[in-house]
Amino acid sequence: MSLSNPTLIAFLVYISVMLLIGLLAWRATRDLSDYILGGRRLGGVVTALSAGASDMSGWLLMGLPGAIYMSGLSEAWIALGLIVGAYLNWRLVAGRLRVHTEYSGDALTLPDYFSARFNDHSGLLRVICAVVILVFFTIYCASGIVAGARLFESTFGLPYETALWVGAAATIAYTFIGGFLAVSWTDTVQASLMLFALILTPIVVLLATGGVDTTFLHIESANIASFDMFRDKTWIGIVSLLAWGLGYFGQPHILARFMAADSVKSITRARRISMSWMILCLGGTCAVGFFGIGYFHANPALASAVTENPERIFIEIAKLLFNPWVAGVLLSAILAAVMSTLSCQLLVCSSSLTEDFYRHFLRKAASQRELVWVGRGMVLLVALVSIALAADPNSRVLGLVSYAWAGFGAAFGPVVIISVLWKGMSRNGALAGIVTGATTVVLWKLYGHQDVYEIIPGFALACLAIVLVSRLGTPCETVKQRFDAADKAWRAERG
Repeated sequence: MSLSNPTLIAFLVYISVMLLIGLLAWRATRDLSDYILGGRRLGGVVTALSAGASDMSGWLLMGLPGAIYMSGLSEAWIALGLIVGAYLNWRLVAGRLRVHTEYSGDALTLPDYFSARFNDHSGLLRVICAVVILVFFTIYCASGIVAGARLFESTFGLPYETALWVGAAATIAYTFIGGFLAVSWTDTVQASLMLFALILTPIVVLLATGGVDTTFLHIESANIASFDMFRDKTWIGIVSLLAWGLGYFGQPHILARFMAADSVKSITRARRISMSWMILCLGGTCAVGFFGIGYFHANPALASAVTENPERIFIEIAKLLFNPWVAGVLLSAILAAVMSTLSCQLLVCSSSLTEDFYRHFLRKAASQRELVWVGRGMVLLVALVSIALAADPNSRVLGLVSYAWAGFGAAFGPVVIISVLWKGMSRNGALAGIVTGATTVVLWKLYGHQDVYEIIPGFALACLAIVLVSRLGTPCETVKQRFDAADKAWRAERG
């Protein structure tokens, strides 16, 4: 941990830049709308890259390459499912949600949107949504803190307990200071850094192993089944991996980017940028794990750390194959992936506590200044709970992410999609969908068939519940008229 350590210097420079961006965002934050949603003024590039970076957390550079290293290309089905799901989310939801949230009382959060969209004056829909967000996002935040702790533990030899706090501190700081603008601006920088790392690293691994042919020979020698995308996979297993794509429709931290875009036309441009970025990053991370099989088979004396924990493969490759200064930049990409997603999640939890509990149930007359400071306090509170959940050193990043991803995808995904496509959806249908989706995920995780990813039954049953319950009654004319007005505006803006 010497201050002359090039990797440490690179980390400190990177963190300092993030904090500087946070301070700049502080000066641009005037009210709660700015703190929670950036005043709905994100352009196409920032919308695209912040949506991508907020999605691709530490699992992109740790969990997924570790899974590919262990099981070969059969784990790449996740990447394919994510690409399809993200594209459909941009096409079906992004523009419509941007307009519908504006027409639904200029909603700042998903619970805010659902309450206004369905004229729920009881507050029940808002409370249930907020509880789902807090439960699953606290688990999701814990996954980011685990990834950050693993990074500092592996890179600087810190004890896991110390690494937890070090890894979380910088993210908490700039999220606390600058809110949504800080998170979005830093996400743009972090997305660029992640792309650089995931293009450069697999190329260097190939060269270090002796080129494409030699690398493939080593992979074949290690385990020829690594090339088989159907290795140990049933059709149920493949569908479960592809079903990760369903999760996109219900992730509040990604949907917030759509809500914050300055126009529907910006979203069209953002989709093209974001999908290009995503395909390159997912291809790069799969290549790191796959080529890593060949590299460590050719250099077995170097493989002990990766054998002990495959999720450290990117970290070990960066330390072994690159100059310490370059390694510092590459390892900062892991920190970027962790910080970009963790900051978004902390902010969504803070937004929900501030807007959906404090403002609506405790202090309806609270000033904008008071609400911004309450939001900052909630960032600290959620972060402390997440750090407590991440305290187990045996936690696995991909496992934590998969549970939270399924929870949001099943609870909110069907409600979001159907709410922007069908004006016949009712408030009771939305309630039924959220409760059914979230409950199914929890129960399936505990008692269901473990080969079937819990998002599949959760998503399917939530859709069924929404349609059936909505058919039992009809929404009021005000709700229908608001839907028609928003849908007309979306079509007009789309051109």
